[in-house]
Amino acid sequence: MSVKKVYMETFGCQMNVSDSERVATLLEAKGFQMTASEVEADVVLLNTCSVREKAEHKLYTRIGQIRKSSADNLNNSPDPKKPVIGILGCVAQLEGETLFNRDQGINFVLGTRAVGRVSDAIEKVFDGQKNLVDLGEREFGYDWTVADSQRQFPFVAFVPIIEGCNKFCTYCIVPFSRGREKSLMASDIIRHVLKLRREGIREVHLIGQNVNSYRPSSDSGLEKFTGATAFSRLLRAVAATGIERIKFTTSFPRDFHTDIVTAIDEYENLCNWVHLPVQSGSNTILRLMRRGHTIESYLSRIDKIKASPRNISLTTDIIVGFPNETEQDFLETLKIVKYCQFTSAYIFKYSPRPGTPAFEMSDNVSAKEKSERFLELEKAVKNNQQKVFQNYLNKIFKVLVEKISNKNTAQLSGHTTCQTVVNFEGSAERLGKIVNVEILEAKVNTLYGRIC
Repeated sequence: MSVKKVYMETFGCQMNVSDSERVATLLEAKGFQMTASEVEADVVLLNTCSVREKAEHKLYTRIGQIRKSSADNLNNSPDPKKPVIGILGCVAQLEGETLFNRDQGINFVLGTRAVGRVSDAIEKVFDGQKNLVDLGEREFGYDWTVADSQRQFPFVAFVPIIEGCNKFCTYCIVPFSRGREKSLMASDIIRHVLKLRREGIREVHLIGQNVNSYRPSSDSGLEKFTGATAFSRLLRAVAATGIERIKFTTSFPRDFHTDIVTAIDEYENLCNWVHLPVQSGSNTILRLMRRGHTIESYLSRIDKIKASPRNISLTTDIIVGFPNETEQDFLETLKIVKYCQFTSAYIFKYSPRPGTPAFEMSDNVSAKEKSERFLELEKAVKNNQQKVFQNYLNKIFKVLVEKISNKNTAQLSGHTTCQTVVNFEGSAERLGKIVNVEILEAKVNTLYGRIC
């Protein structure tokens, strides 16, 4: 039997990217071949996101495009193939078998915790099973490792430390699509990071829907480390492995203990970047969102971050047009953005997600108002970014060289410790190295410089 080729696309967050890396690793180990061509593929996997309405629409659009590519191939190729289509991730978990009713081109559906059984699902479909659905829990002994060949960036590794969420913000579908919080054992995380360091990984991202609520069932591996929370002890433990750069996302303001900043101050390899989603600058809207923090408590954490000698970069998430958001509520959000000096923000126009409490609220902010507020907020964030970036000019930053630039093959591209993209001229032999770059120019979202 010829080797089956698998094409995979990933939508959404870093947890989805991490899942896809492990799916590709598993399939490669089982004898499948990953391909960058959907036309060549025997199997097409779409790892889905349900956070935003457009993400789901994109899924159905992509299935239609894939079917059309397959039909064109059937008509024009001497060796035609109609691929098996599998849906993974959050949309799969939420929609389950109803996906077969929406689109008859789908062959199987695997939920967020069933991805370790993807090879079994593929084989069953090729053996004739129809409309296969697996929304079960992870199997015992699930392998969280990723093969070097399947990493999004060869020198950067995503390391899950917790999955799921217990917060139930009124707009958010994640507790339903990812389940309740479950922390991985600290000793397993530390062993994983040590292994990554031996394999040449330069930077790890500790990831989860809410890393600050990390609470393993046993503190094994953290006994030697001080800290106000299990997460801050984990940060110190991972830093002690000696791996060169450590980042973490996403943080939740209510659970963000200022001892995290103290840990960053203590260990140089804990990078000077914090992503702390505020979502709104209005206490009224935060209560409706059921976020559990106030603007006053949020700003107390921001002030601690700003007081760090590490010059910690701040990024955030913001929703505009949440139900009952007034112009005054929005102005309070603008005020917070200007105070915090975020270098970037993921801005979302609110869209109701079925199954969430906010879905029952009146979506009473018009599409026009949402768009206007989005653009005004985006402008404010860009202004902040340029003010911050101007302070970077003529200064030297350490940059991990991750890839050849997409726009200019004569340039290399990488990130600073504060999670800013830097492009600069250089040869491919520098890939994977950490270099000193003098910043010469600042554009939107990107710095430009030269190796020094």
